[in-house]
Amino acid sequence: MLIVGINGSPNKDGNVFYLLEVALEAAKRKGASVYIEHACDVLKGQEKPYCDACSSPCNRSCFEGTLLEKSLMNLEEADAVILASPVYFGTVSSQLKAYWDKTRSLRTGKSLLGKPGGAIAVGASKFGGQETTVRALHDMMLIQGMSIAGDGASDFDAGHQGVCGVKPTKDDLYAIKRAKILGARIFEEASKVVDGR
Repeated sequence: MLIVGINGSPNKDGNVFYLLEVALEAAKRKGASVYIEHACDVLKGQEKPYCDACSSPCNRSCFEGTLLEKSLMNLEEADAVILASPVYFGTVSSQLKAYWDKTRSLRTGKSLLGKPGGAIAVGASKFGGQETTVRALHDMMLIQGMSIAGDGASDFDAGHQGVCGVKPTKDDLYAIKRAKILGARIFEEASKVVDGR
């Protein structure tokens, strides 16, 4: 089983990355292989680091032979995905949005259809837009046909929409707890997909 985490923060080792790593480590302890993609790195080398819908359906010409092509292949192979973003004006970072817009080819191929996805959002303050950012992450995954998993799991509680953290996340004990539960839940949901093949 492979679970891929997408770090949508421009900071490769910041608050968002920390909670994403906590969630993936929980899934790894249950037996999953995990991998983290950094949206800001993957977009490097793109002539246009955003999608302008140059072809429909997407012909992949803008990212052939780039890091983005390799990243999208990792997403295709994944059994589950966790999207993680800082809160920027109540929604996802521009880096994550640009990355996800480039997944149009995966949508055409229904590559993510039915795969479970979870969400992590980190803001600078409590009630700082985390829930609206989580909702945006859910919407992005739903348009790919993914199934959404919250931060509840069979060994814990029913949870909520996803992980909402406040920076510095290393001090946010509640968000750390929820990230661990999200990792366990994503593993549970991915197991159902893998077992159903």
